[in-house]
Amino acid sequence: MGEAVVERLRAAGAVVVLLAPGDAEGAAAILGRVDAMVITGGAFDIHPRHYGQAVTGRLDRTDEDRTTLELALAREAIRRDLPTLGICGGMQVLAVAAGGSLRQHVDGHEQATDPVEPWHALRVEVGAPEVLASCVGDASNSTHHQAVDGLGGFRVLARAPDGVVEAIWHPERRFCVGVQGHPEYRSGAWFTALVESAAGNVGAEARGGG
Repeated sequence: MGEAVVERLRAAGAVVVLLAPGDAEGAAAILGRVDAMVITGGAFDIHPRHYGQAVTGRLDRTDEDRTTLELALAREAIRRDLPTLGICGGMQVLAVAAGGSLRQHVDGHEQATDPVEPWHALRVEVGAPEVLASCVGDASNSTHHQAVDGLGGFRVLARAPDGVVEAIWHPERRFCVGVQGHPEYRSGAWFTALVESAAGNVGAEARGGG
């Protein structure tokens, strides 16, 4: 967990509770006591067996404790309609938890510069909810080599110029969003939207477009 994520959440008005890897079932039960969740991912890959595939591309370090925890939390958050933001690997977790899959390797998305700086442009998909599209911005940093492929119940919110999925949203949930970049280094918009959703100020307008 990067300190920048915590700082952005606190700046948006959240009281932050950190969950460590361990008892996934017990951690999922804690979701009944919080108003929103952020899944950050980390410096590891999701093993393809979690989405029913064999290893066919590059696979870096895996962390089964983190992956098991994050998938359990994501599934429970989706079930509960808990406002949720997935960042980088956290976006990939959301897709897999919803029955989607990943591209095991994409070229050109491991930024060679400071992630405070943008790496590529973003293109918002036609029909995306305005309240979500306004948070996307026109550029993103990029530190990943896996990417969302199958969407499960999600829809694409934004793509990179090469077509790689860069943001997703769930049309049947009040606020369930994944972003492939690291907005904590560039903007507080997503964190503010998450907190506002938890407070009931952003919700129905993020469903189904419009």
